[in-house]
Amino acid sequence: MLYYFYEVFDLNLFQYITVRAGFSFFISLTLTMLLMPKFIRWAQRSSSVQPINEWVPAHKEKAKTPTMGGIVFIVSSIVASLLTIKFESMYALGAILTLVLFAIIGFIDDYAKVRKNENLAGLSPRAKLIFQIVFSSIIIGFLIFVAGFNTEFYLPFLKNPVFDMGWSAFIFWIFVIIATSNAVNLTDGLDGLATVPSMFSIMTLSVIIYVIGNSVASSYLLLPNLPIGEVAVVSSAVVGALAAFLWFNAHPAEVFMGDSGSLTLGAFIAYLAIIAKSEVLLVLIGSIFVIETVSVILQVGSFKLRKKRVFLMAPIHHHFEMKNWAENKIIVRFWIISFLSNIIALISLKIR
Repeated sequence: MLYYFYEVFDLNLFQYITVRAGFSFFISLTLTMLLMPKFIRWAQRSSSVQPINEWVPAHKEKAKTPTMGGIVFIVSSIVASLLTIKFESMYALGAILTLVLFAIIGFIDDYAKVRKNENLAGLSPRAKLIFQIVFSSIIIGFLIFVAGFNTEFYLPFLKNPVFDMGWSAFIFWIFVIIATSNAVNLTDGLDGLATVPSMFSIMTLSVIIYVIGNSVASSYLLLPNLPIGEVAVVSSAVVGALAAFLWFNAHPAEVFMGDSGSLTLGAFIAYLAIIAKSEVLLVLIGSIFVIETVSVILQVGSFKLRKKRVFLMAPIHHHFEMKNWAENKIIVRFWIISFLSNIIALISLKIR
Protein backbone atom coordinates (compact mmCIF):
# COMPACT_ATOMS: atom_id res chain seq x y z
CA MET A 1 0.00 0.00 0.00
CA LEU A 2 2.74 2.48 0.96
CA TYR A 3 4.45 1.90 -2.39
CA TYR A 4 1.46 3.37 -4.24
CA PHE A 5 1.46 6.58 -2.19
CA TYR A 6 3.87 8.07 -4.72
CA GLU A 7 1.12 7.86 -7.36
CA VAL A 8 -1.48 9.55 -5.13
CA PHE A 9 0.59 12.00 -3.07
CA ASP A 10 3.71 12.21 -5.24
CA LEU A 11 5.83 10.75 -2.42
CA ASN A 12 8.81 9.19 -4.18
CA LEU A 13 10.24 8.17 -0.80
CA PHE A 14 8.02 5.08 -0.70
CA GLN A 15 9.41 3.73 -3.94
CA TYR A 16 12.59 2.74 -2.11
CA ILE A 17 12.76 -0.82 -0.78
CA THR A 18 14.89 0.24 2.18
CA VAL A 19 12.32 2.82 3.32
CA ARG A 20 9.40 0.41 3.07
CA ALA A 21 11.46 -2.30 4.77
CA GLY A 22 11.94 0.09 7.68
CA PHE A 23 8.21 0.79 7.84
CA SER A 24 7.34 -2.91 7.65
CA PHE A 25 9.78 -3.61 10.52
CA PHE A 26 8.19 -1.09 12.86
CA ILE A 27 4.60 -1.86 11.84
CA SER A 28 5.01 -5.58 12.60
CA LEU A 29 6.98 -4.84 15.78
CA THR A 30 4.26 -2.50 17.02
CA LEU A 31 1.44 -4.89 16.13
CA THR A 32 3.16 -7.78 17.92
CA MET A 33 3.89 -5.67 21.00
CA LEU A 34 0.24 -4.61 21.17
CA LEU A 35 -1.36 -7.97 20.41
CA MET A 36 0.90 -10.36 22.31
CA PRO A 37 -0.14 -9.31 25.86
CA LYS A 38 -3.79 -9.69 24.85
CA PHE A 39 -3.03 -13.12 23.37
CA ILE A 40 -1.18 -14.22 26.52
CA ARG A 41 -4.12 -13.25 28.73
CA TRP A 42 -6.55 -15.04 26.40
CA ALA A 43 -4.36 -18.16 26.31
CA GLN A 44 -4.13 -18.27 30.10
CA ARG A 45 -7.89 -17.94 30.48
CA SER A 46 -8.59 -20.62 27.87
CA SER A 47 -5.80 -22.94 29.12
CA SER A 48 -4.03 -22.77 25.75
CA VAL A 49 -0.76 -23.63 27.46
CA GLN A 50 2.28 -25.67 26.46
CA PRO A 51 2.05 -29.42 27.26
CA ILE A 52 5.48 -30.39 28.62
CA ASN A 53 7.40 -33.43 27.35
CA GLU A 54 7.55 -35.97 30.19
CA TRP A 55 11.14 -36.78 29.22
CA VAL A 56 12.26 -33.26 30.12
CA PRO A 57 11.41 -32.94 33.84
CA ALA A 58 13.46 -29.72 34.13
CA HIS A 59 10.71 -27.97 32.14
CA LYS A 60 7.86 -28.77 34.52
CA GLU A 61 7.75 -25.17 35.74
CA LYS A 62 6.92 -24.13 32.15
CA ALA A 63 3.72 -26.19 32.12
CA LYS A 64 1.43 -23.16 32.41
CA THR A 65 3.18 -21.05 29.77
CA PRO A 66 0.91 -20.07 26.85
CA THR A 67 1.83 -21.45 23.44
CA MET A 68 0.90 -20.67 19.82
CA GLY A 69 2.44 -17.20 20.10
CA GLY A 70 3.76 -17.78 16.59
CA ILE A 71 0.30 -17.05 15.22
CA VAL A 72 0.51 -13.50 16.59
CA PHE A 73 3.88 -12.60 15.09
CA ILE A 74 3.13 -14.35 11.79
CA VAL A 75 -0.18 -12.48 11.41
CA SER A 76 1.58 -9.22 12.33
CA SER A 77 4.25 -9.94 9.71
CA ILE A 78 1.66 -10.62 7.03
CA VAL A 79 -0.34 -7.47 7.81
CA ALA A 80 2.82 -5.32 7.83
CA SER A 81 3.94 -6.87 4.54
CA LEU A 82 0.60 -6.28 2.83
CA LEU A 83 0.77 -2.64 3.90
CA THR A 84 4.26 -2.08 2.51
CA ILE A 85 5.07 -4.37 -0.45
CA LYS A 86 4.77 -3.72 -4.14
CA PHE A 87 2.05 -6.15 -5.19
CA GLU A 88 3.48 -6.65 -8.67
CA SER A 89 6.35 -8.63 -7.07
CA MET A 90 5.46 -12.30 -7.34
CA TYR A 91 8.43 -13.17 -5.12
CA ALA A 92 7.10 -11.04 -2.26
CA LEU A 93 3.67 -12.66 -2.67
CA GLY A 94 5.39 -16.05 -2.63
CA ALA A 95 7.02 -15.14 0.69
CA ILE A 96 3.62 -14.26 2.17
CA LEU A 97 2.16 -17.48 0.74
CA THR A 98 4.88 -19.43 2.54
CA LEU A 99 4.03 -17.75 5.85
CA VAL A 100 0.32 -18.50 5.43
CA LEU A 101 0.60 -22.14 4.39
CA PHE A 102 3.07 -23.28 7.04
CA ALA A 103 1.30 -21.31 9.76
CA ILE A 104 -1.73 -23.48 8.98
CA ILE A 105 0.28 -26.67 9.57
CA GLY A 106 1.73 -25.31 12.79
CA PHE A 107 -1.64 -24.14 14.10
CA ILE A 108 -3.28 -27.52 13.44
CA ASP A 109 -0.41 -29.26 15.26
CA ASP A 110 -0.44 -26.83 18.20
CA TYR A 111 -4.21 -26.92 18.56
CA ALA A 112 -4.22 -30.73 18.75
CA LYS A 113 -1.56 -30.66 21.49
CA VAL A 114 -3.39 -28.03 23.52
CA ARG A 115 -6.78 -29.72 23.12
CA LYS A 116 -5.43 -33.11 24.25
CA ASN A 117 -2.97 -31.56 26.75
CA GLU A 118 -0.22 -33.87 25.47
CA ASN A 119 3.11 -32.76 24.00
CA LEU A 120 3.22 -35.65 21.54
CA ALA A 121 -0.47 -35.56 20.60
CA GLY A 122 -0.20 -33.18 17.64
CA LEU A 123 -0.20 -34.17 14.00
CA SER A 124 1.33 -37.56 13.39
CA PRO A 125 4.76 -37.43 11.70
CA ARG A 126 3.20 -38.89 8.56
CA ALA A 127 0.35 -36.36 8.46
CA LYS A 128 2.73 -33.47 9.11
CA LEU A 129 5.04 -34.66 6.33
CA ILE A 130 2.16 -34.95 3.87
CA PHE A 131 1.06 -31.39 4.68
CA GLN A 132 4.63 -30.16 4.28
CA ILE A 133 5.09 -31.90 0.93
CA VAL A 134 1.78 -30.58 -0.45
CA PHE A 135 2.32 -27.00 0.74
CA SER A 136 5.97 -26.97 -0.31
CA SER A 137 4.90 -28.15 -3.75
CA ILE A 138 2.43 -25.26 -3.97
CA ILE A 139 5.16 -22.78 -3.02
CA ILE A 140 7.70 -24.17 -5.49
CA GLY A 141 5.05 -24.41 -8.20
CA PHE A 142 4.22 -20.76 -7.60
CA LEU A 143 7.92 -19.84 -7.83
CA ILE A 144 8.55 -21.69 -11.08
CA PHE A 145 5.27 -21.33 -12.97
CA VAL A 146 3.93 -17.99 -11.72
CA ALA A 147 7.05 -16.02 -10.79
CA GLY A 148 9.13 -17.62 -13.55
CA PHE A 149 12.06 -18.37 -11.25
CA ASN A 150 15.03 -20.06 -12.93
CA THR A 151 16.33 -23.45 -11.77
CA GLU A 152 20.07 -22.74 -11.91
CA PHE A 153 22.18 -24.06 -9.05
CA TYR A 154 24.90 -21.94 -7.47
CA LEU A 155 27.70 -22.78 -5.06
CA PRO A 156 29.41 -20.38 -2.64
CA PHE A 157 32.64 -18.80 -3.94
CA LEU A 158 31.67 -19.39 -7.59
CA LYS A 159 30.32 -16.48 -9.65
CA ASN A 160 28.61 -18.58 -12.32
CA PRO A 161 25.89 -21.24 -11.93
CA VAL A 162 27.23 -24.78 -11.70
CA PHE A 163 24.38 -26.33 -13.70
CA ASP A 164 20.66 -26.07 -14.39
CA MET A 165 18.71 -28.43 -12.13
CA GLY A 166 15.69 -28.53 -14.43
CA TRP A 167 12.80 -30.54 -13.02
CA SER A 168 14.99 -31.94 -10.23
CA ALA A 169 14.89 -28.44 -8.69
CA PHE A 170 11.29 -29.15 -7.71
CA ILE A 171 12.30 -32.11 -5.54
CA PHE A 172 15.44 -30.42 -4.21
CA TRP A 173 13.63 -27.25 -3.13
CA ILE A 174 10.81 -29.20 -1.49
CA PHE A 175 13.49 -31.03 0.52
CA VAL A 176 15.14 -27.73 1.49
CA ILE A 177 11.84 -26.29 2.76
CA ILE A 178 10.82 -29.39 4.71
CA ALA A 179 14.28 -29.95 6.19
CA THR A 180 14.67 -26.34 7.32
CA SER A 181 11.13 -26.17 8.69
CA ASN A 182 11.69 -29.24 10.84
CA ALA A 183 15.19 -28.12 11.85
CA VAL A 184 13.88 -24.85 13.32
CA ASN A 185 11.08 -26.81 14.98
CA LEU A 186 13.65 -29.08 16.69
CA THR A 187 15.62 -26.05 17.88
CA ASP A 188 12.61 -24.44 19.54
CA GLY A 189 13.10 -26.13 22.92
CA LEU A 190 14.41 -23.36 25.19
CA ASP A 191 13.29 -19.77 25.79
CA GLY A 192 14.37 -17.67 22.81
CA LEU A 193 16.65 -20.39 21.45
CA ALA A 194 15.02 -20.49 18.01
CA THR A 195 13.97 -16.83 17.95
CA VAL A 196 17.33 -15.08 17.75
CA PRO A 197 19.07 -17.50 15.32
CA SER A 198 15.98 -17.13 13.09
CA MET A 199 16.40 -13.36 13.19
CA PHE A 200 20.10 -13.65 12.30
CA SER A 201 19.33 -16.05 9.44
CA ILE A 202 16.57 -13.88 8.00
CA MET A 203 18.68 -10.73 8.26
CA THR A 204 21.63 -12.36 6.50
CA LEU A 205 19.45 -13.72 3.72
CA SER A 206 17.71 -10.34 3.43
CA VAL A 207 21.06 -8.67 2.79
CA ILE A 208 21.82 -11.23 0.07
CA ILE A 209 18.35 -10.78 -1.44
CA TYR A 210 18.68 -7.00 -1.49
CA VAL A 211 22.10 -7.25 -3.15
CA ILE A 212 20.88 -9.75 -5.76
CA GLY A 213 17.92 -7.48 -6.49
CA ASN A 214 20.18 -4.49 -7.04
CA SER A 215 21.95 -4.52 -10.42
CA VAL A 216 24.90 -2.40 -9.25
CA ALA A 217 25.55 -4.25 -5.99
CA SER A 218 25.11 -7.71 -7.55
CA SER A 219 27.49 -6.83 -10.37
CA TYR A 220 30.10 -5.58 -7.89
CA LEU A 221 29.89 -8.76 -5.76
CA LEU A 222 29.60 -11.04 -8.81
CA LEU A 223 26.23 -12.37 -7.68
CA PRO A 224 23.30 -13.20 -9.96
CA ASN A 225 20.93 -10.31 -10.61
CA LEU A 226 17.30 -11.31 -10.03
CA PRO A 227 14.17 -9.19 -9.39
CA ILE A 228 13.75 -10.41 -5.80
CA GLY A 229 14.65 -7.26 -3.83
CA GLU A 230 11.03 -6.65 -2.78
CA VAL A 231 11.16 -9.77 -0.59
CA ALA A 232 13.43 -7.84 1.80
CA VAL A 233 10.33 -5.85 2.80
CA VAL A 234 8.59 -9.05 3.92
CA SER A 235 11.75 -10.26 5.66
CA SER A 236 12.01 -7.00 7.55
CA ALA A 237 8.44 -7.42 8.76
CA VAL A 238 9.23 -10.90 10.10
CA VAL A 239 12.38 -9.66 11.87
CA GLY A 240 10.41 -6.80 13.46
CA ALA A 241 7.74 -9.21 14.69
CA LEU A 242 10.40 -11.55 16.08
CA ALA A 243 12.11 -8.69 17.91
CA ALA A 244 8.80 -7.92 19.63
CA PHE A 245 8.14 -11.61 20.29
CA LEU A 246 11.55 -11.93 21.95
CA TRP A 247 10.41 -9.30 24.47
CA PHE A 248 7.95 -11.88 25.77
CA ASN A 249 9.88 -15.05 24.84
CA ALA A 250 13.17 -14.20 26.61
CA HIS A 251 13.94 -16.38 29.63
CA PRO A 252 11.79 -16.91 31.60
CA ALA A 253 9.36 -17.00 28.70
CA GLU A 254 5.86 -15.59 29.05
CA VAL A 255 4.81 -17.29 25.81
CA PHE A 256 6.14 -19.93 23.41
CA MET A 257 5.96 -19.67 19.62
CA GLY A 258 4.81 -23.29 19.23
CA ASP A 259 4.86 -25.12 15.91
CA SER A 260 2.78 -22.24 14.54
CA GLY A 261 5.94 -20.16 14.70
CA SER A 262 8.83 -22.60 14.37
CA LEU A 263 7.58 -24.57 11.36
CA THR A 264 6.65 -21.32 9.60
CA LEU A 265 9.96 -19.62 10.33
CA GLY A 266 11.89 -22.63 9.01
CA ALA A 267 9.89 -22.69 5.78
CA PHE A 268 10.28 -18.93 5.37
CA ILE A 269 14.06 -19.11 5.88
CA ALA A 270 14.22 -21.90 3.29
CA TYR A 271 12.19 -19.81 0.83
CA LEU A 272 14.61 -16.91 1.26
CA ALA A 273 17.60 -19.21 0.73
CA ILE A 274 16.08 -20.66 -2.44
CA ILE A 275 15.35 -17.33 -4.12
CA ALA A 276 18.75 -16.02 -2.97
CA LYS A 277 20.46 -19.00 -4.63
CA SER A 278 21.97 -19.74 -1.21
CA GLU A 279 20.71 -23.26 -0.50
CA VAL A 280 24.24 -24.52 0.26
CA LEU A 281 25.18 -21.40 2.22
CA LEU A 282 22.09 -22.05 4.35
CA VAL A 283 24.11 -24.73 6.18
CA LEU A 284 26.30 -21.93 7.55
CA ILE A 285 23.55 -19.33 7.91
CA GLY A 286 21.38 -21.76 9.87
CA SER A 287 24.27 -23.43 11.69
CA ILE A 288 22.39 -23.85 14.97
CA PHE A 289 19.47 -25.52 13.20
CA VAL A 290 21.90 -27.86 11.44
CA ILE A 291 23.67 -28.74 14.69
CA GLU A 292 20.38 -29.49 16.43
CA THR A 293 19.16 -31.67 13.56
CA VAL A 294 22.44 -33.57 13.21
CA SER A 295 22.42 -34.27 16.95
CA VAL A 296 19.02 -35.95 16.60
CA ILE A 297 20.12 -37.96 13.55
CA LEU A 298 23.28 -39.14 15.34
CA GLN A 299 21.35 -40.03 18.48
CA VAL A 300 18.68 -42.02 16.68
CA GLY A 301 21.14 -43.68 14.29
CA SER A 302 23.55 -44.65 17.05
CA PHE A 303 20.81 -46.10 19.23
CA LYS A 304 19.36 -48.15 16.38
CA LEU A 305 22.72 -49.46 15.19
CA ARG A 306 24.70 -49.76 18.43
CA LYS A 307 22.05 -49.52 21.16
CA LYS A 308 24.13 -46.66 22.56
CA ARG A 309 23.45 -42.96 22.84
CA VAL A 310 25.86 -40.29 21.62
CA PHE A 311 24.30 -37.57 23.80
CA LEU A 312 22.61 -37.67 27.19
CA MET A 313 19.52 -36.42 25.35
CA ALA A 314 18.73 -35.01 21.92
CA PRO A 315 18.32 -32.40 20.49
CA ILE A 316 21.69 -31.24 21.77
CA HIS A 317 20.36 -28.35 23.88
CA HIS A 318 18.78 -30.99 26.15
CA HIS A 319 22.19 -32.69 26.42
CA PHE A 320 23.62 -29.55 27.97
CA GLU A 321 20.61 -29.26 30.26
CA MET A 322 21.31 -32.79 31.49
CA LYS A 323 24.89 -31.67 32.19
CA ASN A 324 23.39 -29.00 34.49
CA TRP A 325 24.22 -26.01 32.32
CA ALA A 326 22.02 -23.04 33.18
CA GLU A 327 19.32 -22.51 30.55
CA ASN A 328 20.40 -18.94 29.91
CA LYS A 329 24.00 -20.03 29.35
CA ILE A 330 22.95 -22.59 26.71
CA ILE A 331 20.72 -20.06 24.96
CA VAL A 332 23.24 -17.21 24.82
CA ARG A 333 26.09 -19.47 23.71
CA PHE A 334 23.97 -20.83 20.89
CA TRP A 335 23.09 -17.25 19.92
CA ILE A 336 26.79 -16.40 19.78
CA ILE A 337 27.51 -19.37 17.51
CA SER A 338 24.66 -18.35 15.23
CA PHE A 339 25.84 -14.74 15.10
CA LEU A 340 29.42 -15.72 14.22
CA SER A 341 28.36 -18.19 11.51
CA ASN A 342 26.16 -15.54 9.90
CA ILE A 343 29.01 -13.03 9.91
CA ILE A 344 31.17 -15.62 8.15
CA ALA A 345 28.38 -16.24 5.63
CA LEU A 346 28.22 -12.53 4.80
CA ILE A 347 32.01 -12.30 4.48
CA SER A 348 31.94 -15.19 2.02
CA LEU A 349 29.88 -13.09 -0.42
CA LYS A 350 32.99 -11.10 -1.38
CA ILE A 351 34.99 -14.25 -2.08
CA ARG A 352 34.06 -15.02 -5.66
